[in-house]
Amino acid sequence: MLSFLRENLWQLLLALNYALVIVFSVLIVLKNSNPVKTLSYLFALATLPFLGLLVYYFFGQDYRKDKIFTNKYFLDDRKLRDWRERFKLQLGEVENFREQYGDGMFKIYRLLRENEKAILTFDNDVQILVNGEAKYDRLKEDLKQAMYQIHMEYFVITDDPCIMEILEILMSKAREGVAVRLIYDDVGSEMTSKTKKMLSDSGVMHFAFMPVLYPRFTSKLNYRDHRKIVVIDGHTGYVGGINLNGKYDNNCGKTDRYWRDTHLRITGGAVGSLQASFLLSWEFVCDHELEPEASFFPEPVKPSPLPVAVQIAASGPDTDWANIMEAMFTAINTARDYIYITTPYLIPNEAILTGLSTAGRSGVDVRIIIPYESDSWAAQYATDSYIEQLVLSNVRIYRYTKGFIHSKTMVIDDLFASVGTANLDYRSFSINFEINALLYSHRKAEEMKALFLEDLKECNEVERDRWMERGIRRKLQESFNRLWAPLL
Repeated sequence: MLSFLRENLWQLLLALNYALVIVFSVLIVLKNSNPVKTLSYLFALATLPFLGLLVYYFFGQDYRKDKIFTNKYFLDDRKLRDWRERFKLQLGEVENFREQYGDGMFKIYRLLRENEKAILTFDNDVQILVNGEAKYDRLKEDLKQAMYQIHMEYFVITDDPCIMEILEILMSKAREGVAVRLIYDDVGSEMTSKTKKMLSDSGVMHFAFMPVLYPRFTSKLNYRDHRKIVVIDGHTGYVGGINLNGKYDNNCGKTDRYWRDTHLRITGGAVGSLQASFLLSWEFVCDHELEPEASFFPEPVKPSPLPVAVQIAASGPDTDWANIMEAMFTAINTARDYIYITTPYLIPNEAILTGLSTAGRSGVDVRIIIPYESDSWAAQYATDSYIEQLVLSNVRIYRYTKGFIHSKTMVIDDLFASVGTANLDYRSFSINFEINALLYSHRKAEEMKALFLEDLKECNEVERDRWMERGIRRKLQESFNRLWAPLL
């Protein structure tokens, strides 16, 4: 018997593999998920013995969404309604907004209002912060002024020297009696046990989002907390693409590549929405209910002289709808003059791809900035696989050559701008927890447009004729990686 097993071990293992493939294939099909994603998993299972099973185990299971996040959604919805009533987080003059910005922008507002009861506030002061050095300097100033609480939620937190300055401020404020609550994603972040102990000893309350034992080899690689939120004393908020990592600061010297990114500093009613999002995450990670205090949702200190209408859109596996993706889709389809997008990863789903292609062919000026060289070869090839269809649809693609562009922004028709954490890819649309600030403002849209046009000076445009002449080997690499696009 043992000799038979030794002689036929490989054949037996293959038989076991394909028996499991059949079982998992039936389960995948029964889920009625996105057909592209379904076919990607089926392709991996059928063509990659053993490896395909590992890919599905690590990335393909939805039991967390079914068992954890469904209950979370209903609890969160109930709490949001309660907080909005108790702390008077109300709507502003919506009809006046509709008259000023038109039916197209009103459709976006109404969509998010219906999807997740996202509040539209009109009293906000919004500052656009370009790159980590600008954000970190301003953030440190605001943190030092905190009197009651500091709430921070980040996908990436490292303890390199540049970021330790921020962590030391948090520890100092905690020792002064300020309530400091910190959430970090356990896969994205890299802090030593020494740093975590220092945070705990100083009084900083900190929790990992869905903690893992081996971050690089775990099925919890899905459903990561990709948000970047700061709320200080309930009245000052930060949101955007910049994590807490020295490589985002071009003055820090941690990376040899220039890092281009965009973030927002907000005061006004929209901060209440950022606060509510953080508090829901906090209760999830620490597994106990936090009773909100009046200081969490204070009255605005003073009205902004140049107020901006802002709506905060959050999405993730705990929401019924892909809120951010649907808002982008609606914005793209309402554009009349131009759509300017910056994204580090261009791996759109069919809805967004069709929207961009249709807009380009209908005469809208559609331009997209992506990195010249991605930080992931698989993402680079997958992104390149979409360029042909886009350029053939009159969409102009630009590659940023100065360094790595990590901004996640969209600006449309001098009316609307989006800045946040969501990339233009499958993972941001349906897997990760994301948050974006939507700005309905002529002034801010024009400011974002000016930044986009300035970034174009550091780009090379993809020439359609030259792109069409790339070799068959390159096309095969792109096509192969596109098959994996829903998993990247």
